[in-house]
Amino acid sequence: MTLLSVEHLRIALPEGADRSHALYDLSLQVRSGECLCVVGESGSGKSMLAKALLRQLPTPLTVESGHLEFRQQDLASLSETAMRQLRGRDISMVFQEPMSALNPLLRVGEQIDETLRAHGVKSASERRQRVVDLLGYVGLPDPERLRWVYPFELSGGQRQRVVIAMALAFDPALLIADEPTSALDVTTQAQILDLLRKIQRDKGMALLFITHDFAVVEAIADRVLVLEKGRVVEQGSARQVLREPQAAYTRQLLAAVSAEPLAPRGLVNGPVVLKAKQLGKVFRSRSGWWGKRTTQALDAVQLVLREGETLGIVGESGSGKSTLGRCLVRLLRADSGHIQWLGQDVAGLSEGRLRPLRSDVQMIFQDPFASLNPRQTVGRIIMTGPLVQGQPKADAEQRARELLAWVGLPSTAFERYPHEFSGGQRQRIGIARALAVNPKVLIADECVSALDALIQVQILELLESLQRRLKLSIVFITHDLRVAARLCDRIAVMQNGRVVEQGETATLFADASHPYTRTLLQSAPSPAACAS
Repeated sequence: MTLLSVEHLRIALPEGADRSHALYDLSLQVRSGECLCVVGESGSGKSMLAKALLRQLPTPLTVESGHLEFRQQDLASLSETAMRQLRGRDISMVFQEPMSALNPLLRVGEQIDETLRAHGVKSASERRQRVVDLLGYVGLPDPERLRWVYPFELSGGQRQRVVIAMALAFDPALLIADEPTSALDVTTQAQILDLLRKIQRDKGMALLFITHDFAVVEAIADRVLVLEKGRVVEQGSARQVLREPQAAYTRQLLAAVSAEPLAPRGLVNGPVVLKAKQLGKVFRSRSGWWGKRTTQALDAVQLVLREGETLGIVGESGSGKSTLGRCLVRLLRADSGHIQWLGQDVAGLSEGRLRPLRSDVQMIFQDPFASLNPRQTVGRIIMTGPLVQGQPKADAEQRARELLAWVGLPSTAFERYPHEFSGGQRQRIGIARALAVNPKVLIADECVSALDALIQVQILELLESLQRRLKLSIVFITHDLRVAARLCDRIAVMQNGRVVEQGETATLFADASHPYTRTLLQSAPSPAACAS
């Protein structure tokens, strides 16, 4: 039975955009119990389709023409009250960026409880039990305790599981999943995909799965629809599209996924620009009403980064990668140990004494939506750092426009706002902002994890080009071993806050000595399988 039908959908883009329409004449159908994967690059219109189905298109975008029907009911004809009842109950969505869907001021249990109350569950005890059941169902440990924590206390993968739990609160007939696994490590990704397949089998739920990752398509799709700049270029069964692609664009995407790692460059012997010695960090939080919980996020971490080198930090969600990155850039204070920037110990410096040094070490954040001010134009965001450093406005503006060109964004992006861009484009803005103050060290925290394969390759090539031009040193935090293999000179593998193994990339991949490293390598999906 056809659950969702979209016919000749057209969504116009505002003046100044890179094309006239986000979607041109798109038609698709999703049947009950089926998974349709919508695949394409960042900016291809995938997320616009999801927002149109929920009537949540950003202003001033509107549906120019076309029909959207759910259970043979025209979504455009429903009142806003009826749509609010439909969202979250019959149609739910898992967003690409979990921090944009979670309130940072509310505990995760309260946020799921809020969804249940909004849809009429009046019994407090029933809601409490449902919250615990949902958190456990999506594979989160100790759900009774976890419902008391705040989103910032969770790793990226754990936050995404909370968002999935919220979306499953009422066993929806259709789940729209917008890149839900793009920022997850390989083992967590496999668990989430297994969970979604289990839900489909148990509930007969339909899944509209938006992704750029053909390894995910291989694992979960029944049918595939490929979008290029708002146009459908190919659709068919998963086997047909993956094994016998007809469109040149589909073949290009598959080739990018199966690209071979870059040839190793050998060890870099330049001067040390960043050093961590016996770094420790403990998080303390409440557990229930009276209990307290401590988490050893970093345990005696030791790292050295040399000029012109890329050091990869690899591990699962919750391994301490992002905490390490934030400590290295002094957004978090380490509880013990030493951090050196260009030979100067900064671990104990006050913020006032640290401020003049901050331009030397900059960070690209994992979540580009949360890290960009939605009230400022892109130009203003990039110019802020140079202006704070005392650069004239004209020089800062010239630098910002130059950086926009470097990261592959049009000149018109300067006057636009972050919400007008796709997730991949917003990450490019974050990279431009980090480079605006001419740093010597870049801490890149999962900066390509949410990007499609083609854009990933472009960003990695851009970072390499910048390294050669600026003698830039990079700490590259990632869960994607394929990406680490392409870019990093050396890799440090983290588990439970400790560096369990580190060494030259080629050596570590060929002959890993630690069991955890071998497990990560075995869990990584084989992109070659998609193109075979």
